[in-house]
Amino acid sequence: MFIEVADLEAHPLVFDERLAPGAIDLGPDFVQRAALEASGSAELVEEHHSKREVIQDIRLRGKLNTRLEAACARCLDAVSHEVKRSFDLLYRPQGVDAGQEELSITDVEAEIGYYQNGGILLEDVLREQILLSAPVKTICREDCKGLCPHCGKNLNLEQCSCAEPLEDPRWAALKEIRNKLEH
Repeated sequence: MFIEVADLEAHPLVFDERLAPGAIDLGPDFVQRAALEASGSAELVEEHHSKREVIQDIRLRGKLNTRLEAACARCLDAVSHEVKRSFDLLYRPQGVDAGQEELSITDVEAEIGYYQNGGILLEDVLREQILLSAPVKTICREDCKGLCPHCGKNLNLEQCSCAEPLEDPRWAALKEIRNKLEH
């Protein structure tokens, strides 16, 4: 759904979207396992920068929910995450801030996004919000043992019969120094 500034000049837009799993590309790390339900509104906010300069920002408010699946970082088992998020976003025309001298910005100004071509694609906003809600590192459980580095067996399900790795001879000199310091 493309939200156009021209449409918002006439009236605010209310959206209630339901997108099937896979409708939005979330990259290689996440798979959408449930429909993405998003509802909210978009409105035009006029910002007066000077007597003659009026900037038309898009304010997008709403909420979304879906379920994602990602691989555990230790054992590669699938882990499910519920994503529920509310958002209140402001988008400014791209390039409107260009050419201004470098200034420090406030936290509020850091939250401003930019749109181009007269509007914003709702799916892009939803993708960004989902990925911001997703965990950086997915772990199936706190005590996950992971995979055996030699045979690749999942150590949560079974023990492997791999021999303990031999000590790397390059560390022998440091081990000898440690032993001398301890005695």
